[in-house]
Amino acid sequence: MAEKKPRQIAENPASDVFEGRRPSDAEREWAEKTLAPTLEKAPERPIGAPTGVNRDDNGHARFTTISGIPIRRLYTQADLPEDWSAEQYLGYPGQPPYTRGIHATGYRGKLYTMRQFSGFASPEETNKRYKYLLEHGGGGLSVAFDLPTLMGYDSDHPASEGEVGKCGVAIDSLEDMEILFDGIDLEKTTVSMTINSPASVLWAMYLVVAEKQGADWKKISGTIQNDILKEYIAQKEYIYPPAPSMRLVIDTFEFGSKFTPRFNTISISGYHIREAGSTALQELAFTLYDGVEYVEWARRRGLNVDEFGPRLSFFFNAHNDFFEEIAKYRAARKIWYRVMKERFQAQQPRTWLLRFHTQTAGVSLPAQQPMNNIARVALQALAAVLGGTQSLHTDSYDEALALPTEEAARIALRTQQIIAYESGVAHTVDPLGGSYFLENLTLHMERGGFDYFAKLDSMGGMVKAIERGFPQKEIAEAAYQYQRAVEAKEKVIVGVNEFTITEEPPNILYIDETVAREQTAKLRNLRSRRSNDEVRRRLDALKKAAALDPKAGTNGNVSSANTMPYIVDAVRAYATVGEICDALRDVYGTYTEVSIT
Repeated sequence: MAEKKPRQIAENPASDVFEGRRPSDAEREWAEKTLAPTLEKAPERPIGAPTGVNRDDNGHARFTTISGIPIRRLYTQADLPEDWSAEQYLGYPGQPPYTRGIHATGYRGKLYTMRQFSGFASPEETNKRYKYLLEHGGGGLSVAFDLPTLMGYDSDHPASEGEVGKCGVAIDSLEDMEILFDGIDLEKTTVSMTINSPASVLWAMYLVVAEKQGADWKKISGTIQNDILKEYIAQKEYIYPPAPSMRLVIDTFEFGSKFTPRFNTISISGYHIREAGSTALQELAFTLYDGVEYVEWARRRGLNVDEFGPRLSFFFNAHNDFFEEIAKYRAARKIWYRVMKERFQAQQPRTWLLRFHTQTAGVSLPAQQPMNNIARVALQALAAVLGGTQSLHTDSYDEALALPTEEAARIALRTQQIIAYESGVAHTVDPLGGSYFLENLTLHMERGGFDYFAKLDSMGGMVKAIERGFPQKEIAEAAYQYQRAVEAKEKVIVGVNEFTITEEPPNILYIDETVAREQTAKLRNLRSRRSNDEVRRRLDALKKAAALDPKAGTNGNVSSANTMPYIVDAVRAYATVGEICDALRDVYGTYTEVSIT
């Protein structure tokens, strides 16, 4: 009797069990005897339109992450490296390579900080919102500034017209910062500030307010975003050209390492890279390589990586693809550990640790059927917690329409609290660790991240790559491919391209032009009361320092050309954000983006 020929796998939808893997005999038997007959009777159906990314070359259904990574129907030991072991690839919490987290006890020792991003209209109104959030269980504050502040303009500047207080709080001077934190103990409250080009100016204002409260700079804690590289890559809120911008960032590193040892002087941000349309892998790779670039520039200044390195922090997005996001966070810790230990020879274990804040994906929250966003935010936040985030912001369901209402902000905070106190996920460390699927995806992210590193190294670093338009082009292509898939309904967005309804618009928070008029009046009054001669002297001193080439300070001092002490002096004299940024514009000029077409 002739031997029965094996099934022709190449044209069989079960073929992925055999391709590029080492399935066990039991898995082979399952594929032949159980899976293949099942697929013949009931072929798999894609989730979304059966076209484009959802069909392979043979017409079979294909499944991918939101970023386009192919997903198998089943993951087993065959999907991990032949030498895979938990000890080698995972380790233990609090130990290298930190796949399972940087803290040995996870959240059992300390829950993630519930830090709601908030700021709107005037400093007075935002101060009330901050007190409301703290009263309802928020663990820290995160300041959203309006567009004029982000761009280094005062509220009465012509370029500020129509934008004052609209997307965040308007801060023009030390006086505004004093109002913003009135009645809030800055020695006991951690504060994060989402500010980049004028970061050193707003940080100086914060430090002076803390000083006026009687706080010890060595005890205050928080973060300034201060990540100018991602502005050139994605968000586009830059002022000066890259080189002087990097110099200002390194000035804050040096100043912070000497005077504010518990304050993070940068939050290297993938969030805005993802919001611009990148894949999860691009967010991971470009963000971590931005970190590499900052360390390179700091070392060229003469700074010791073990002095400033422990205060480097990161800021990631939490998007809709649950497992892809968790894998991204786990891979990020592994990559950063290797980079700091092997590339930069950091000696202190604290320098090896990747500490990060997470915010749920604003770009994923549509204006249609906005209440559905509560479910999206909950899933995104859960992924961040399972990925081991140190602090978390949950977006409000109405953010696609306007700044959050008080009710929406409370629901967002309650979402974090329900995850922390009711879901049980904080009881054990890395509960999904060891999952074949998650470990395979984590390794994919890690390898892909280092592949991008090699490309960026070959270009001479991130600043050079930005000048060539490389990361901008990569993100633009990824955004285009995702939008094409959404418009073809290959990627389903509930309530947007499927399951749509006719609906009434919800109540939203509306900011009128009253804030602009009030801020303009405050500025006029401030300039009439302060010593304008003293302001000019201090701004002139800042310009002289900014024009010099700084080198690392000695004997516990910062460089004599470090701009931070001069900015602090100008702030104490009540120089405004716009005046200080204009002084630096006089020295550095402004940046015009290169074309990527």
